[in-house]
This record gives sequence, C-alpha cells and structure tokens, in this order.
Amino acid sequence: MNLPDNAREALEAFTACPGWEQRARLLMQWGERLEPLSERNETDRVHGCESQVWLVGAAHDGRWHFRAASDARLISGLLAVLLARVNGLSAAELAALDITDWFTTLGLSRQLSPSRANGMNAVVQQMRRLSEAG
Repeated sequence: MNLPDNAREALEAFTACPGWEQRARLLMQWGERLEPLSERNETDRVHGCESQVWLVGAAHDGRWHFRAASDARLISGLLAVLLARVNGLSAAELAALDITDWFTTLGLSRQLSPSRANGMNAVVQQMRRLSEAG
C-alpha cells in the first residue's frame, strides 16, 4: 500500500496499540493535531453527521488538501486519521479510496458505531463532491 507519510505514521501508531482504550486515547491526541478552521460556515458543514463537522478543501497542482473540525473529540480524531490518508490525493485517487478498509487497517472499524461510520462516509462523500467540482 502506497501511503502518504502522515498515513504511514497513523498506521504505525494505531497498529502498535494493544487495545481499544489505547486507540481511543491516541485518536483524541490525533484530533488535537487538526489545523484549526478559523471560520465555520454553514456551507462547509457536513450533513449526515450526528456531531457537527465542517470540511473545507482546495486543490494544489491537482492534489487535494482538506481541513476539518468537529465539536466532538473522538470525531476530531477520526477526522485527523482520515485526513492523514486523503490529503495529497488526486480527485481520481480520492474517488477510488476505500475508506472502510482504511479504518479496518487502523483497527478502528469495529469500534465505529453505525452513526460514526455514516458520518465518516458523509465526510468522504463531501470530499469527493468538492474534488469533482474543483
């Protein structure tokens, strides 16, 4: 699997955790790494998430860079490991990405409640819409 550096770092960190408690703590630490969003506009809000999530994205030389924020610490962590995997991808790579496989590889999928999984899928769908429009 050809991974961006941040995604490789996430993979190494999460696979080294022996259990869910350690992964949850690590997720919250990753959430603190999110680049802050100075403005949280309704147009940037991701619908389909129980928690409030905002997403912005821009392409540079055909590669996408996203920033996201949430009002929930665990969701912020999930967003951080998602961004680690998707930032730097082209629109075509983003369209082909299996995000469920990414969370499974990190050992996080079993602990994703259906509402959290739906929320992460809503974030990925919004990323894809932005990249197709961009």
